[in-house]
Amino acid sequence: MTTAEFNKCVDLHSDAVYRFILKNIRDEDKASDIVQDSFTKMWEKVTEIPFEKARSYLFTTAYHTLVDSIRRDQRMTFFDDFKHDRSSVENGYSDLKEVLDEAVSRLPSVQRSVLLLRDYEGYSYEEIGQMTNLNESQVKVYIFRARIFLKNYIKSLDTVI
Repeated sequence: MTTAEFNKCVDLHSDAVYRFILKNIRDEDKASDIVQDSFTKMWEKVTEIPFEKARSYLFTTAYHTLVDSIRRDQRMTFFDDFKHDRSSVENGYSDLKEVLDEAVSRLPSVQRSVLLLRDYEGYSYEEIGQMTNLNESQVKVYIFRARIFLKNYIKSLDTVI
């Protein structure tokens, strides 16, 4: 990939990668850092990556960087950050998008990631499997379980009302 192609890749994909990461961790600063790290890693291997595969490489790198960040944060437990419950019920919200965002945030990280890659970014099961190092059937199972959880979460009258 040339420098011009790399710059084009930044223009084309930076927003999508940022949205994907932000939906997963809900922290704008960390999401920006992860996107920047992903592009840095891509730049370090710019001569090895063909332009046609840049988007896939970028999302894969961003996903792995996200997982590393989550693992690092789990080791450094900050109890103060987790004391408040961001439940839409307690805040009095009844907006379905906010309820859905809350439900997505409650999914395990693997389920959340594969669901976002499939439903928000439009990747195929095979591409998601390559990005996450899961086989295609595992991806389908995680997405199915995530959708069942979301359906039950939204269907619950206690959550929506």
